[in-house]
Amino acid sequence: MNADNPRPQPPAAPQADARKWWALAGLALSLLVVGLDLTVLNVALPTLATSLHASTSQLQWFANSYNLAMAIALLPGGLLGDRFGRKRMLLISLTAFGVASGFCAFASNAGELIAWRVVLGLGAALLIPLSMSVLAVLFTPEERPRAMGIWATANMVGIPLGPILGGWLLDHFWWGSVFLINLPIVVLGLLAVLWLVPESRAERKPRIDVPGLLASAVGLAAVTYGLIKAGDAGWGSVQAVAPMIGGLIVLAGFVQLQRRPQQTLIDLDLFRARGFTWGTILSTIVSFALFGLMFTLPQFYQAVEGADALGTGLRLLPLIGGMIVGVRAGQPFLPKVGAAPLIGTGFTLLTASLLIGSTTGVDDGYGFVAFWLTMGGVGVGLAMPITMNAALNELSPERAGVGSGLLMTIRQIGGTVAIAVLGTVLNSTYRHKVAPATAHLPAQAADAVTRSASSGVAVAQKLHSAPLLESVRSALVHATSLTMWVSAGFAVVGVLAATRLPHRTSVPTAPAEGSESTGDLLNAVD
Repeated sequence: MNADNPRPQPPAAPQADARKWWALAGLALSLLVVGLDLTVLNVALPTLATSLHASTSQLQWFANSYNLAMAIALLPGGLLGDRFGRKRMLLISLTAFGVASGFCAFASNAGELIAWRVVLGLGAALLIPLSMSVLAVLFTPEERPRAMGIWATANMVGIPLGPILGGWLLDHFWWGSVFLINLPIVVLGLLAVLWLVPESRAERKPRIDVPGLLASAVGLAAVTYGLIKAGDAGWGSVQAVAPMIGGLIVLAGFVQLQRRPQQTLIDLDLFRARGFTWGTILSTIVSFALFGLMFTLPQFYQAVEGADALGTGLRLLPLIGGMIVGVRAGQPFLPKVGAAPLIGTGFTLLTASLLIGSTTGVDDGYGFVAFWLTMGGVGVGLAMPITMNAALNELSPERAGVGSGLLMTIRQIGGTVAIAVLGTVLNSTYRHKVAPATAHLPAQAADAVTRSASSGVAVAQKLHSAPLLESVRSALVHATSLTMWVSAGFAVVGVLAATRLPHRTSVPTAPAEGSESTGDLLNAVD
């Protein structure tokens, strides 16, 4: 940069402003496919079971390998950006994501698909905190709520959009198309990052904390694996309890390591800021409640309403619409009333939505479901970006990567806990309620009915048994209701926790010493 003209001149400012918003658009598209890949395989599992001759365990690991890799790599992802450059690491993560998508599409067996899903998860794990940390560098504190709204919307919308897009693709193309759809979006993301995102890194390069990296990877992997097994084998099984306890012990040792001055993987001082601490807690609670909706509704739609894969996805559109409305509605009021009242309102709407949803019966029409689902979407859209912005506002550009990685790691673990807890509630309640209806069935048929509601519907239809079909649907409705009550309980905790957030969260007023300003960074790439 020219030393005689260190700042952008006024005529260049609009161009710089446009560049960073276009850069955000490219990152948002990339985040969209990350969310898609969390759920797009849900509708493709029956096809993969036959095409790749996959066992039930392998089908589970098609999804779990992605989630496990994300849990391991989210935490160091931000650190790598701080040390080696956020733009450089974004390009690497997008390239890895694109290459893995191509290999997933043409996998010839289940083992190959699982292996490349791990690489896909690693790319996603780097992309999420790095794209979030860039917001702290590109945008001023006044612009960040709007930027975070766009970022969070892209992060959220991809999750319910996965079944819709996946169902449509499976109806018209072969199963590999659910991965190939990533490629053009990844290319657009690469071009946006390459041309529009300035390079940035911490002024004081953090050292690579090898003991911390190993401890965090082992601990997070063990806890996540235990939670995955708990949702399948039960909370009392040795398969679930042993890795969870072992992982927690390792993570406790990891936290002790991070108290030493020379350790840099996480910055424990971040938790001294109420905005970061409560913003992280609240965004995790939102994720928990959102996963409650995403986990239960597809099964309800398919077993009770008889929807196919595409129909199930389309029935989630009110959730997406509500999220978009909530994000847009909250932004104008944020400077006037502050974060806490808006977050509390979002959690209140989410609580009301879940409680109303818990009253849904077998004979209720879709209009009723769409009503409370839209309300829940508005609550999530209102609360999620503002809670994350409250945490982001506590991060200077110097700590953007480490802080973003820590925030997203805690959210990811929260989502995994949600699936394990809510899966246990749903499955155990369903099995208990449907058990009497299986008393006179052959053992194989009874096992199929108690395994899942979709299997129960298939058995009832094969046997042409209307009473059994009614029992399966009633059992699932009861289980869904109880699951939503649990999710509503967490949403109530969110309402109460919102009062702990500073009324107006602090913002870093200047970059860290030695860091380039947003204007300088953007001007440097002109």
